[in-house]
Amino acid sequence: MRTLSKPYTQLVQIIFYLSLALVAIAQIFPLIWMINFSLLKSGDFFGSYILKWPSPFQWKNYADAFKLGHVPAYLLNSAIVAVVVIAVTVIVSLMLSYVIARIDWKWNKYLAGLVMICMIVPLYSTLLPNFFIFNKIKLIDTYFALILPNIAFLIPLSVFIFIGFLETTPRAIEEAAVIDGLNLLGVVFRIIIPISKPVISSVAVLAFLNTWNEFIMAVTFIRTDTYKTLPFSLIQFTGEYASNYAAQFAVMTVIALPSVLLYMIFTEQITSSLTAGAVKG
Repeated sequence: MRTLSKPYTQLVQIIFYLSLALVAIAQIFPLIWMINFSLLKSGDFFGSYILKWPSPFQWKNYADAFKLGHVPAYLLNSAIVAVVVIAVTVIVSLMLSYVIARIDWKWNKYLAGLVMICMIVPLYSTLLPNFFIFNKIKLIDTYFALILPNIAFLIPLSVFIFIGFLETTPRAIEEAAVIDGLNLLGVVFRIIIPISKPVISSVAVLAFLNTWNEFIMAVTFIRTDTYKTLPFSLIQFTGEYASNYAAQFAVMTVIALPSVLLYMIFTEQITSSLTAGAVKG
C-alpha cells in the first residue's frame, strides 16, 4: 500500500484543523453576537457592522430584563418544571430500560417497539388534543400542563440512551450480586444506578436543555403570569410599533447561559452515552 509523503500529510492535517476551527467559530459566533448585542443600546443595532464594542456597557439592559421582563418569577417557574421533569424522566426511563434490556418476558420486544414508535410522534400534532384533555381535567394553567407533556416526549429518547448503555454492560456483575443475595430492587439501586451515573448525567442534561428552552407547549397551555416560564420574558419587550431589542438580547443571554454551561460541563458524558452500543455487533 502506497504511503503519503510527510509534507503532504502535514498539509492535509493543517487543512483539516483549519476546517474544524472554521466550524467551531461558526458554531460559537451566534453566542458571542447575542452577548455583544445585549450590552449595546437598541439604536446601535441598525448599522453595517456585525459586532461593535459597547461604549459604555449597557448593564441597564439586564436590569430592565429582570425588572420589566419578570425574569425572577419566570426563572423560578422554569426551574420548578425542569427539576420535576428531570427527576421523573430519569427514574421512569431507567426502570423501563432495565425491564426492556435485562428482564426476559414475552412482551419485551413489543414494549421496546412501542417506546421507540413514540419517538416519531411530532410535538405539534399533540398540542390540540392535549389542550382539550388538559382543559377537560382542569390542568390548563398549572405546572402539570408543562411537566406531563415534557416527560412524555423525553422518556422515549431517554429509554433509547439507557438501553444502549445497558446492552454494553456485562450481566456478570448483576449475576454476582444475585448470588450474594441481592433481590431485583437491590440490583437496580446498588449496582445499576451507580454504574449508570454518566448516562444519568447526560439524560438529565438533555432533559434540562429540552425543558428549559421549551416554548410552544408553554404558550399553548399557560395563560396567566403565575405559571409562565422564562421564554415568556422575551414577549414582554415586543410591541406593535417598537421593541426593546437590547433587553430582549439580555433575556436571551440569561436563558442561554445555564444551558451552555451545563452542556460544556457534561459534554463528555453526553457524547459517550449517545454512542454507547454503537460498536456492538
